Amino acid sequence: MRPLRRCRLGGTADYCVRQLTLQVLHGRVCRETPCPTTTQGTHMKLTTKVFLALLIGAVAGATLNSLGQHEGRLMEALDTGGKLFLRLLKMVIVPLIFTSIVHAVAGLGDLRKLTRIGARTFVYYFTTTGIAVFLGLAAVNLARPGVGADLGLKGVPERLQEQGPPSVSDLLLRVIPENPVDALARTDVLQIIFFALVLGVALGMLGAKGQRTREVIEELNDAILLIIGWVLKLVPYGVALLMTRALGRAGLDVFLPLLKYLGTVIGALAVHALLVYPFALIFLAKVKPLQFFRGVSEALVTAFSTSSSSATLPVTMRCLQENVGVSERVSFFVLPIGATVNMDGTALYEAVAAMFIAQAYGIDLTLTQQLLVFLTATLAAIGAAGIPEAGLFTMVIVLNAVGLPTEGIGLILAVDRILDMCRTTVNVLGDTVGATLVARLEGELNAPD
Repeated sequence: MRPLRRCRLGGTADYCVRQLTLQVLHGRVCRETPCPTTTQGTHMKLTTKVFLALLIGAVAGATLNSLGQHEGRLMEALDTGGKLFLRLLKMVIVPLIFTSIVHAVAGLGDLRKLTRIGARTFVYYFTTTGIAVFLGLAAVNLARPGVGADLGLKGVPERLQEQGPPSVSDLLLRVIPENPVDALARTDVLQIIFFALVLGVALGMLGAKGQRTREVIEELNDAILLIIGWVLKLVPYGVALLMTRALGRAGLDVFLPLLKYLGTVIGALAVHALLVYPFALIFLAKVKPLQFFRGVSEALVTAFSTSSSSATLPVTMRCLQENVGVSERVSFFVLPIGATVNMDGTALYEAVAAMFIAQAYGIDLTLTQQLLVFLTATLAAIGAAGIPEAGLFTMVIVLNAVGLPTEGIGLILAVDRILDMCRTTVNVLGDTVGATLVARLEGELNAPD
């Protein structure tokens, strides 16, 4: 096994989490969890730039709107700049999906050798992620924050007007690719995710034989993450361009739908955190929710402030072991895997974002199309831990899967920092509840009185 190294990427210590997961699965775990995140200052600096870009874009856009500059060469230039930024995001999507999911799944090792604790862990993670996406879809269908919204977006693209809603059989056939290379070329997200999952499982089952290929995938993933780091430096400029364009066309009316969208996401996250998780704690883990929340409060505050599940991992482990009574064996197994594959908050957020943009375009997604959103958001969350600013890139993944335009992303970015803190907190809370539940089922929960 290669030695742990310092994470080179801004915002996460995911490389170290992956290596820790490998050590746990192979029975070689160190007693001190290495999580060398020292990039919070960089992250906050980017956040400040995004807020400044939002302010500049809002002022410039409102000024253009008041002057009646809804169209013309200036708006065309803003359109071009915004599209270039979105193309940069799309450029890394296919290699990102493929390498991050293959690397995450292959890093789990031979799935046939997972014990009962492993099976219980994965059943919990996939179940709660599915519930989170369902709640997000239910909330956005009830609140309908994007209906009637004027986001300064152009009309529905012709390709969306021409394509009919897929049937259930079409949806099932879309999952398995006839030719993986063709799926990569066509950016068929669901087929890419499926093939990446299968390849990751196969590489994990090869053991030592697949080590060299796993290392190649890992280095490719590192290279893609480095490129993403470069793209992230352009995010403030992209936000400014897209915000100026949107407000230049629609004026200040764009903010009301954004506030509705913000409330919808936070409301759905709150339901998941305050109803679903306490239900699991009370009826499955036999733990008092208030006592549990007090025990993990430090981890939740850390997650909220850093917006990083990986950076929070050492605090999460200490809180569960010292305050909740989860055994060291369970916490060292469940939590690193959770930081890699369990992203309830992120998956919920992506589902709401996709539906919001569809509503803003006046597109009524059918049940099967929403099922496609459900599947993509759930599966894309598996590789999301390896992505700095994961919500931005996985949002593009979900939109591409359904065939929705990505032009609305610029406005969603305006409130993304707030939602990033909230969804990361839910991600970490889900990890802690999962570890507690597994510990109870394994008879390794020594809850304090």
